[in-house]
Amino acid sequence: MNTTEPTFTHWRKSSRSGGSSGQCVEVAQASALVGIRDSKNPHAGHLAVNRSVFAELVSRVKAGGLDL
Repeated sequence: MNTTEPTFTHWRKSSRSGGSSGQCVEVAQASALVGIRDSKNPHAGHLAVNRSVFAELVSRVKAGGLDL
């Protein structure tokens, strides 16, 4: 089992960020994982999920399937 923390070097801010709500997210890729973090507090840590989980999350958000 590989327990090495992935290195996410190129974080990208969501194209939907920048509104007055202050809810901004950044994503980055590392091997088979996608990192997700709060752009207002990037040093607080991040969530790392595999690409299929991230794709499902994006699909559910776009479909309005989550109470965000």
